[in-house]
Amino acid sequence: MDTPPPPPSSDRPGGLPGVSRVDYSGDGLVESDVAPSPYLQAREWVDAAMAAAGERDDVPEPTAISVATVDPTGTPDVRTVLMRFFDERGPGFVTNLRSAKSRQLEANPRIAAALTWPSLYRAIRFRGTAQLVERDEVEAYFDSRPYGSRLSAWASDQSSPAADRAELERRWQEVLERFPETGAAHDVPVPDFWGGWRIVCDEVEFWAGRRNRLHDRIVFRRTGEGDLADAGSWERLRLQP
Repeated sequence: MDTPPPPPSSDRPGGLPGVSRVDYSGDGLVESDVAPSPYLQAREWVDAAMAAAGERDDVPEPTAISVATVDPTGTPDVRTVLMRFFDERGPGFVTNLRSAKSRQLEANPRIAAALTWPSLYRAIRFRGTAQLVERDEVEAYFDSRPYGSRLSAWASDQSSPAADRAELERRWQEVLERFPETGAAHDVPVPDFWGGWRIVCDEVEFWAGRRNRLHDRIVFRRTGEGDLADAGSWERLRLQP
């Protein structure tokens, strides 16, 4: 009887089967190329990622951001959302204000988040405090969403249990009938339980992958009260990889 071949394995004990090592070949990030403020550096990288997404197939959802909060027991909780706001005040996202993440932020507004672009060998980490996005900004963004996305904000009682898929479909049908598409700017109003959170940053780190795992890590840490564009409110240093 033929002996079956051994299963694929990684090159280290306890590794994942079939996973091979990749030596990162990014451009890196040296001090002379770093923008004077964390906002300008982050803006450059976000814009580059969005441009790459339009030209390549390996940069999907370039504004996908992982958001970490802490639950009432002190246990970290992380999920991935889309960054819908980004200016000198910090990155922001939208959500149901009754969701698990919103309840956690109301109890403890400390927050961390990360934008990661594996194929570009780049990542940005944000740490700080969450603040609610102003209502006029939320309304302006909501009105720009596709009709179905506006309906889903009403249909989903985010983070609450659902009996089955049929319950979600039933709720969708109810809001579809309640808010028929008319083409008008406000045919689906903004729910009062829907809004956004912005990260007011205390620290922003830029990671750039290099060969032999000798990566670049440049971090800006807050020293003043200014926003992300105020270079005088931040100190910059290099961290070892």
